[in-house]
Amino acid sequence: MKATERIAANLFGAIFITLALAVTAETLLRKLFGTSLQGVDELGGYALALGSTIAFTLALLDRSHIRIDLIHRRLPRSLRTALNLVSMLLMAGLALSLCGMAWIQVRETLDYGSTAPTPWATPLIYPQSAWFAGLVLFTLASLALLLRGIWLLRAGRREDFDRDYGPRGLEDELREELDDLRQRGLTTPDAGAPTGPEVTA
Repeated sequence: MKATERIAANLFGAIFITLALAVTAETLLRKLFGTSLQGVDELGGYALALGSTIAFTLALLDRSHIRIDLIHRRLPRSLRTALNLVSMLLMAGLALSLCGMAWIQVRETLDYGSTAPTPWATPLIYPQSAWFAGLVLFTLASLALLLRGIWLLRAGRREDFDRDYGPRGLEDELREELDDLRQRGLTTPDAGAPTGPEVTA
């Protein structure tokens, strides 16, 4: 999953860096030469659609979706586990629903040969196929996490399940930040504190 998360994050960044460069080029062309690419706004729409589907997957893998844990953490352990499982079932159901509706849209676009009502007249099957692929990735990730969670429960590893599928707590975020600092060489392996230059008065 970490490899998938890294690839998705890099793709997400590449999409919006490309969009930023296109917007910069459009601005300079209009300002300096009085001309336009006549399609950057269209490109921005495609980037937003594809970037959103990738963000779905990133948020899922990183457990970044907002969950109100004020009551959750005070519940009995068995009920917390049940709620964590229900949340994964609902997420997988949502992903399957989105993917199914997107497939209907892609099929209609393919049947009618739809094009964008813009100067580029882009065949919509191309951006919609990329959008659909992003939703497929989100669906596969949701199902994979759900199946792994069920396997953990069947194996009696409830503590691992709650740790990996429960809401992220302050300790989880702190641990991830320290791990990130270690990977960048900014902390010592034993101390776990930043090792930058000392600050003197």
